[in-house]
Amino acid sequence: MPQISRSQFERVPLRVHDFLAGVPLHNAWTVDLPRVRPGITLVEFLRAAGAFPFEPSPIVRALLRIRFAIGRALGWDRERDETATDTFAARLTRADLAQSLAPAGRREGLFRIVYRFENEQLVEVINRTVHGAALNALIETPDVYRFYFAVYVRSVGRLTPVYMAMIDPFRKWIIYPSLLRSVQSAWRRLSARPASASSAAPA
Repeated sequence: MPQISRSQFERVPLRVHDFLAGVPLHNAWTVDLPRVRPGITLVEFLRAAGAFPFEPSPIVRALLRIRFAIGRALGWDRERDETATDTFAARLTRADLAQSLAPAGRREGLFRIVYRFENEQLVEVINRTVHGAALNALIETPDVYRFYFAVYVRSVGRLTPVYMAMIDPFRKWIIYPSLLRSVQSAWRRLSARPASASSAAPA
């Protein structure tokens, strides 16, 4: 599951590059998926995968339980009072709003949607540790589909760099590789379904 450089990632034609200009890109990853048929969109893939194509492994689930237990004890995961004004959704243009297939601010799991386009989705979380955004994108090439996963982190205080340094080894070597392997599993499930059964957008 290769991590790619910023320059490689920025060559991919995605809205996020301009949309999050000035927000530090923390990591970008990519995984190639078999081109089983033409015309598969990210929205179709998300619908087949239940809106998010990630299924944590038992090890990752255990790590997340520990992290959330610590977060509850220390109050890390409470949304900041400034969430309504700091949200990346405030950057949405009229064109973005018209194109998005899901309403900005809608909560899905731990995240809130910023936008969901046909082949690109951005979600965010704002709490006491970070203001983070996760980008999922799907690009069709002549040979494969290429799934992109990128993480942006904006500091919310002195805790942010300390927190990110603490969790970085777990993210890079355990969590993200596991999640990207689950993308491959979700893709195999989608590939086994008829095109007509997986063409609607997620609700």
